[in-house]
Amino acid sequence: MPFTKEQIDIWRSLPSETQTIEFKEAKNSYDTRKLCEYCVALANEGGGQFVLGVVDALPRPVVGSNAFPNVIKAAENLFEWLGFRVDVEEVPHPNGRVVVFDIPSRPRGTAYNYKGTYLMRSGNSWPHE
Repeated sequence: MPFTKEQIDIWRSLPSETQTIEFKEAKNSYDTRKLCEYCVALANEGGGQFVLGVVDALPRPVVGSNAFPNVIKAAENLFEWLGFRVDVEEVPHPNGRVVVFDIPSRPRGTAYNYKGTYLMRSGNSWPHE
């Protein structure tokens, strides 16, 4: 499903991040280990979107991101590292490039892990933040 500038702006207008959406500024790059951990944790919580190029504090301005310049390669790498498909989309926004990782829910009755660690969100905190 292609995401739009309008969808990004709807997410930005939420009063807070939710169990299914997480923002990171990531102007220049983003750590691949942390990305993998977020993907696994979000999948274990029912799936959602991980958004780079948007500040995670209100009013959540779009700052743009140069992280993962090749979104096709990023999706291929995530599949290789995690063993499940994460769609990665580049969304042009007037204030900069936004990268959206669309993470599916884990299959019912299973849990994903990253390097042997089963990750989930705990309140408003994430592993290794």
